[in-house]
Amino acid sequence: MKIHEYQAREIFRRAGVRVPDGDAVSTPAEARRTAERIGVPVMVKAQVHVGGRGKAGGIRYVPNLDDVERVAGDVLGMQIKGLPVKKVLVSKAIDIATEAYVGMILDRDQRRLTFLVSPAGGVDIEEVARTSPEKIFRFTVDPNVGFRPYAARWLASRLYDDPRLVKEAATILLKMYDAFLACDASLAEINPLVTTPSGEVWAIDSKINIDDSGLFRRKEIEAMRDLDAEARAETLARENNLSYVPLDGNIGCVVNGAGLAMTTMDVIKHFGGEPANFLDIGGSSSPDKVVAALDIITSDPKVRAVLFNIFGGITRCDDVAVGIRTAFERRSTMLPIVIRLTGTNEKRAKEILEEAGYTTLTDMDDAVREVVGLAEKGGRS
Repeated sequence: MKIHEYQAREIFRRAGVRVPDGDAVSTPAEARRTAERIGVPVMVKAQVHVGGRGKAGGIRYVPNLDDVERVAGDVLGMQIKGLPVKKVLVSKAIDIATEAYVGMILDRDQRRLTFLVSPAGGVDIEEVARTSPEKIFRFTVDPNVGFRPYAARWLASRLYDDPRLVKEAATILLKMYDAFLACDASLAEINPLVTTPSGEVWAIDSKINIDDSGLFRRKEIEAMRDLDAEARAETLARENNLSYVPLDGNIGCVVNGAGLAMTTMDVIKHFGGEPANFLDIGGSSSPDKVVAALDIITSDPKVRAVLFNIFGGITRCDDVAVGIRTAFERRSTMLPIVIRLTGTNEKRAKEILEEAGYTTLTDMDDAVREVVGLAEKGGRS
């Protein structure tokens, strides 16, 4: 789950990380009141779940109190990458001497938490990795030892030469680690971590992504979810316990099992198609899940054809077939549908669907070739 910058910085602030004073507001008048409280100059920052806010004009420096309402109104009226800006963070502007990057990720290769730090902060870390990989330093945390002060000092010494700054940055890294664990994060970043001309270290921009698997025990974090900032398809998928990842292609995919989903996408690309999504209904044959999957897929205007790719193991094909048939009775669509079924009770599943007027296939290659061809024709059967 993504949370906004103002929410992430509050988590860091509670952990003891030094962040600038400020508030998230929804109106220009509230923005002015916040600026009056914290003093100018201020930064007005759009709160949306996308990167590139600064390049889109969603982050503004405001030196005068009289301009705060106007600038906040401009930013609140923006759309950034299709998302409306409904809140802005009004934050005290900080004098900057240097900018660095510090981040933590759940490293799936190492199966451990890994710190990434760079003295080249203020820009995308991916860009630094591409152009100056020698400026990125890693430290993977041994869970049996934890993140120890000596490791924090080593990382901080990659950022600064001044021992006083190293000590202060090391303290921030240790508090950042505590915050990461406390909210079951999957990613945490401070970019930039800045020093001021007077020698202080501040977290200027905060980002935290939460591991959805931990939300059941983090109700205070779950309450931070902003449905207005979430795409409808993602909301529908979450409410129906579907694994869904939108992609850029034109073939909607409904499968049972994550491994089969990945294989399906590979085979679609092998035959020259492009998947529009990763959508896994799991082992369920529930018509409600299938209807929800169709709602998600057909709401994507890029989709030109839909592929059901079902492999019956413990899950019986005939149960899934009943689910598909019921779903189509509830929810018709003009998009062409290709259904591939194989596995347990395959024969009965084909009878159920064929009695309902649907053609089924057994071979995955045949099904994918057909759906790729239908998508290329423009998506109408």
